[in-house]
Amino acid sequence: MKLSTIARYGLRAMSDLCLSSQNSNPVSVSDIASRQNIPVNYLEQLFSKLRRNGLLESVRGAQGGYFLTRPADKISISEILNALGEPVIFGNCQTDKGCENSATCPTFKLWRKVKGSVDEILDKTSLDDIAHGKISLIED
Repeated sequence: MKLSTIARYGLRAMSDLCLSSQNSNPVSVSDIASRQNIPVNYLEQLFSKLRRNGLLESVRGAQGGYFLTRPADKISISEILNALGEPVIFGNCQTDKGCENSATCPTFKLWRKVKGSVDEILDKTSLDDIAHGKISLIED
């Protein structure tokens, strides 16, 4: 499994927005892009996807920018990745299309189990969790 640039940049930018918008003021794309070392045009495209999928709202004008539509603890990482069009996939056999060899493939169940575990973690982890470092590396 390898996360795409879209996924990595999107999560970094959303985390930055979460931390930067504590006072409910919109945050400019250029400020986030500068802090995260992401090209502004690229970030605008990502934020456009996130806005179309209901995770962000934008305000135009000199004091404009973006803000979250819901509290960060109510936005899951899987929701962000799906809004960006970047779901986590373990090979073609784990897509919605499925695999024609699943009945005879000795690794199919392994990858299905790994994907299920990853999906569960991404569903249970919120934007607030990653922005504020609330992720434990050891299971409780």
